[in-house]
Amino acid sequence: MKGYSDYGLQIPPSATGEFYTTCPQCSPQRKKKNVKCLSVNIEKQTWHCHHCAWSGSLKSGIDRKPDYNHWQKPVFRKIGYAAMLEIPAKVISWFAGRGISEMVLYRNKIGFGDIYMPQIEAVTTAIQFPYYRGEEAVNVKYRDGKKNFRMESGAERIFYGLNDVKEQTVIVEGEIDKLSLEEAGYFACVSVPDGAPSPTAKDYSSKFEFLENCEKEISCVKTFVLAVDNDEPGRVLQEELARRLGKERCKVVEWPEGCKDANETLMKHGKAAIDEVLSAAKDYPIQGIYEIRDIKNQVMRLYENDAERGESTGWKELDELYTVRPGEWTLVTGIPGHGKSEFVDNLMVNLMWKKWRFAIFSPENQPLERHIAKLTEKAVGKPFYRGAKERLTSKEVQDAQELLNPVFTFLLPEDDEISVDGILKLAKTAIFRKGVKGIVIDPWNEIDHTRPAGISETEYISKSISKIRRFARACGVHIWVIVHPAKMSKVKQDDGTMDYPVPTPYDCHGSAHWRNKADNAITVHRNFKDETINIHVQKIRFKEIGKVGVCEMTYDKPTGRLFTANSGCPY
Repeated sequence: MKGYSDYGLQIPPSATGEFYTTCPQCSPQRKKKNVKCLSVNIEKQTWHCHHCAWSGSLKSGIDRKPDYNHWQKPVFRKIGYAAMLEIPAKVISWFAGRGISEMVLYRNKIGFGDIYMPQIEAVTTAIQFPYYRGEEAVNVKYRDGKKNFRMESGAERIFYGLNDVKEQTVIVEGEIDKLSLEEAGYFACVSVPDGAPSPTAKDYSSKFEFLENCEKEISCVKTFVLAVDNDEPGRVLQEELARRLGKERCKVVEWPEGCKDANETLMKHGKAAIDEVLSAAKDYPIQGIYEIRDIKNQVMRLYENDAERGESTGWKELDELYTVRPGEWTLVTGIPGHGKSEFVDNLMVNLMWKKWRFAIFSPENQPLERHIAKLTEKAVGKPFYRGAKERLTSKEVQDAQELLNPVFTFLLPEDDEISVDGILKLAKTAIFRKGVKGIVIDPWNEIDHTRPAGISETEYISKSISKIRRFARACGVHIWVIVHPAKMSKVKQDDGTMDYPVPTPYDCHGSAHWRNKADNAITVHRNFKDETINIHVQKIRFKEIGKVGVCEMTYDKPTGRLFTANSGCPY
């Protein structure tokens, strides 16, 4: 049997336990030549370099030199994860039963050991999947034999396999699926860190924080191939990933009949089946040409659940007329000073409690601190400014900012980008980073509407509305556009007084397309005598969303809150 010196290692005869020395493979080429980066386990007669990953064993005669085309040099700073010198035979055997080879395990630095699992309140032996960013292990996922999982507390969530991102990258739902694709030769593959969200979950935004954490690394990706599980949670995951990453740069796969994911496909049909599935990946369906099979899941959901209503507005009476569904847009109009912005702000705060997040372009509400103050009043129900008996306390203001911070993102384009395209570009970033579901443009007339020569205002508005509608549908968001009506004249009322009539969408400045192309149209009209506000729902495109009618609300001037007769405070 060879000795340590045969591998260039100089180990004193008196050495015991864990001995550290320089590495003959990398130390001579390093600036810090004398750093003892190689550990030797005297009892097991194994060694491993924590800089270049060279490892070996006297007993087995193994001398593993990493393939630098795939391996990453491990430098363990944050969480102290150390790759195993040798993976136990039972772990290798377990993975082999799932079609995954030993070399794939070593390439991904799979570990094995005891870990405390809080869900079972016990220490258990678990497989360890380290999450790397460059040379640093930033997190580890642990999985025991009974499919209990945990990750390092407080550690960063990123894609598993982040270092393998390329211009075309496959996204799967679990670490074992990532290893399965490597076994089939697809190294440009990553896995989401926390699996798929529950289909019934109202808020799963925290599950997608890893996207923002990995924004820099995945910016190079031109095509994402979504190869998640073939079940209901997997479909939710697929839709949300496509919505945030951009459906136009996503493809989707269809696993073979009887297979839920990549590993099942590998085990049942082999590597060739993985290659066949990925080679047949199809462009993500976006507005355009569809085959029936592209939307078969949606057809079945429609059959089983009927057409789904939108999200509740928070006001029982208004819900009978209008609900909010992603993929649509709503025109909001009304005479200046009648409360259009107040209504939309109230609506956003109501939806906030249902885990919606928003991106807001609202020049009329600047500076931003004033808009935040208004949202705070509505969220807490107390006045912000001096003079009120029950004014917000300093702590309530601070607590409200913590509450509102993840919910509201404000869009402030550069002066030369205050256009429909510029606003939607920023909104797309907010969707990716924050999971935004609602976008507010308030008001339309604050946008730069410079139009090309030869295009009339009516044509320009028609094209702009089409952009907004396509964006809402492609990104799965709801967009509210606040538009002032053209100049109106007062008319004689029933009581003989002169007042403005209730505007209609046809009165919006510029074009009848505001009425014709809106999915939903609302007019906010205020009665200053009794401080009531009537919400006139004047158009509903899809009957399951609501119907035409009027909902009366009471306006609480100190807080800006809106109430209906039976709903009281909607939250």
